[in-house]
Amino acid sequence: MKPKSSVWVQVGRYTTLGFLLPASTFAGYVVGYLLDKLFGTRFLYLVFLLLGIAGGFIELIRTVGRDTNEQG
Repeated sequence: MKPKSSVWVQVGRYTTLGFLLPASTFAGYVVGYLLDKLFGTRFLYLVFLLLGIAGGFIELIRTVGRDTNEQG
């Protein structure tokens, strides 16, 4: 049986998620924007923006699921 995590450890995890979601969205947009400039297209920024958003939500779901399993 694992010992329960400290309250401050949990606060740190969820604060990290607060930064992770906008950072992954921004990173996806920047990668897509740069690829658009490189290839002369106008749609890759949207594709990579959506991939960044999806990546952020996947990490959110993983973290919440892991914390739920630890408590249950």
